[in-house]
Amino acid sequence: MDFLKAFIIGGLICVVGQILIDKTKLTPARILVTFVVLGVFLQLIRVYQPLVDFAGAGATVPLTGFGYNLCKGVEKAVSEKGFLGIFTGGFTASAAGISAALVFGFLVSIIFRSKPKK
Repeated sequence: MDFLKAFIIGGLICVVGQILIDKTKLTPARILVTFVVLGVFLQLIRVYQPLVDFAGAGATVPLTGFGYNLCKGVEKAVSEKGFLGIFTGGFTASAAGISAALVFGFLVSIIFRSKPKK
């Protein structure tokens, strides 16, 4: 049942993104940034945590989950370090995910060659 919940919630988040791409003139980069900011905002108003508790990876893997993760990191760092946590919390919370993306992106770039568009 956990897989089904994750699939449905993650799929719905992706459907929203696809609708924004298809129906608006927003660039994909702006949509991605909007999703991250939306994740932060929803966590600030305490709406995203219940969604994470319900859907698990379906809510934490999409970009809204990255914003949620940044917000959680800042909240934790501020409670531990005070004002300085505003600047360090997001980096600490997201370091593993960003590092994994860099390492796997590098490995894929070694294995595959890019081709120019025709």
